[in-house]
Amino acid sequence: MTTRVPGAALAVALLALTVLAAACGGGAEASGGGGDGDQAAAAALSVTLTEFAITPDVIEAPAGEELTFTVSNEGSAPHDLSVDTGGGVETTGDIQAGETRTLLVPSLEPGSYRIFCSISGHADLGMDGELNVGASGDVAAGASGATGGHGSHGAVSVQEMLDGHREGVEAFPAETEALGNQLLEPTVEGGVQVFELTAEEVRWETKPGTFVEAMGFNGTVPGPEIRVNQGDTVRIVLRNEMSEPTTMHLHGVTLPNGMDGVPYITQDPIMPGGFFTYEFEVVDPPGMYVYHSHFNSTEQVGKGLYGAFYVQPDHDDWGELYGRPVDVEATLFLGDGPTGYVLNGKEFPATQPIVAEQGDGVLIHLSNDGAQLHPMHLHGYHFEVVAVDGFALRPSQRYLSDTLTVAPGQRFDVYLKADYPGVWAYHCHILPHVEGPQGMYGMVTALVVQ
Repeated sequence: MTTRVPGAALAVALLALTVLAAACGGGAEASGGGGDGDQAAAAALSVTLTEFAITPDVIEAPAGEELTFTVSNEGSAPHDLSVDTGGGVETTGDIQAGETRTLLVPSLEPGSYRIFCSISGHADLGMDGELNVGASGDVAAGASGATGGHGSHGAVSVQEMLDGHREGVEAFPAETEALGNQLLEPTVEGGVQVFELTAEEVRWETKPGTFVEAMGFNGTVPGPEIRVNQGDTVRIVLRNEMSEPTTMHLHGVTLPNGMDGVPYITQDPIMPGGFFTYEFEVVDPPGMYVYHSHFNSTEQVGKGLYGAFYVQPDHDDWGELYGRPVDVEATLFLGDGPTGYVLNGKEFPATQPIVAEQGDGVLIHLSNDGAQLHPMHLHGYHFEVVAVDGFALRPSQRYLSDTLTVAPGQRFDVYLKADYPGVWAYHCHILPHVEGPQGMYGMVTALVVQ
């Protein structure tokens, strides 16, 4: 169920929400710089990137020489190193976790220059520092501090912090090109439910004006929803229109071994321009399952090759399955990596709210197809965990929570009664995934009870 709520109405309530985040760049000793006898060594600089720091965050380098940065990402998410030269920005581009890349920067005049990670939100969280350039590696007099202090919010003023928070809230829910999780209708051939999927490389808008190089099934992140019934015979034809091979794994679904989607174990990779047909009978109980790439999966799943596969309960009645009235059903995919910190492929303020009337029963299907843990916290409510990994829990096994940690690959169904009107924040509680000095971003949405 998708309902758009005017941004102005949401803004009033969301201005009262507080999601605290600490963003500080760790201090480090300067590196680089060398004696007068070895200028080539002085221009070779080593930098390490982690969540969320550039080490060292103050670098000294000689003037009048090309600088060579060797940049290693020792974090768990993509980062980059960018240098604002005053005449433009030199950048490594995204460096995946565990990778190393070289950045060449033309010779610079003496002075202080900004170094930072250009991925949305990362500089605000501490990935911001200084490159001090001086003759023979000596910092030019007065250059230190030219880019502002590096306290808890860097050079961002209090007014800029207030403006950034307000502008993000007022824009929510911001419109972007395309939405994922749209229902895919099958064709029926001889009683078989047939679904057509195409793996594609796409330019995906995660929030207004921010595009990432992504991969999507049928052009969206996440891919379309597939809904079937227990006992159905299902055929999924996957075509590969990408520039690299792929396969598809149906995560949590009981299948014949040949349909499992693991390259060189159960099938050959689907080459660019090729296709593969997955066919099986649905034997699993009603619940949420997932389909995703199983080839170069760190990149392909990280870039968006995943989608929901639902085994519907009898009469499509989730309320009957859980013994609770269900008026609103929502799907929420948690993602991180090359697409950023996203919910259903979008980051705040372009995430979509879950909208309910007061008194509605709300069922939320959660799935983590990222590479990190995400503890999802709902303000104002305690929800009931009613299913894990597609299996409904017996009433005696269910439990109440307001923060539920979803590990990579896990799925949960959670239920709540929308008794309390208002706009209630719903976000990952790893705070660097959601808010910095200039406002909320990333894995933030809201439950709107009208």
